Amino acid sequence: MRYELIIFDMDGTLVDSFPWFLSVLNGVADRYGFRRTGADEIDAMRNATAGEILDRLAVPRWKLPLIVRHMRALKTRDLDAIPLFPGVDATLAALNARGHTLAVVSSDSEANVRRSLGPATAARVAHFACGASLFGKPRKFRAVLKRAGVPPAAAIAIGDEVRDIEAARAVGLACAAVAWGYADVAALRARAPDLVFERMEDILQAVA
Repeated sequence: MRYELIIFDMDGTLVDSFPWFLSVLNGVADRYGFRRTGADEIDAMRNATAGEILDRLAVPRWKLPLIVRHMRALKTRDLDAIPLFPGVDATLAALNARGHTLAVVSSDSEANVRRSLGPATAARVAHFACGASLFGKPRKFRAVLKRAGVPPAAAIAIGDEVRDIEAARAVGLACAAVAWGYADVAALRARAPDLVFERMEDILQAVA
């Protein structure tokens, strides 16, 4: 199916930030008093939902805004060392050239998203809805749909986590999962997304 509006997640979908996330996670745990993560626990985390991960790490929910704010600051500091996945620039350029409207919905700041994409690729994105809370993507999706003037049936959200699938469905969007991000692809397939992309180039073939 050809979608008029394509909404991308950022971390784990367009930008390869999972190695960076793991590199700072235990330092953040020490600072905010939640449980550290061992190397042997990473696979289990990749097969868990966001809520399950918070429970596993014993993260107090009231500390989440503080933790998110601190993580954003760390990411801003380290952004130049966090690359886009190969093929992102070419894929977004091709989708844009074929007439699709592109959007990014992210928990990161818009400044970080634009800097990660670079000026040329960021210019291809018509709508940014950034600063989403951990479970706040449905509201951001609705805002993008309204700004774009596109009904949910004509749009698809592409992400790398179970919560991306859940958020898309809450708004009536088609949803696609990528196999190269934070969550294990088996955990994503278990939620039966409309599409699963094993490679970046599969996106162009499937939605265009």
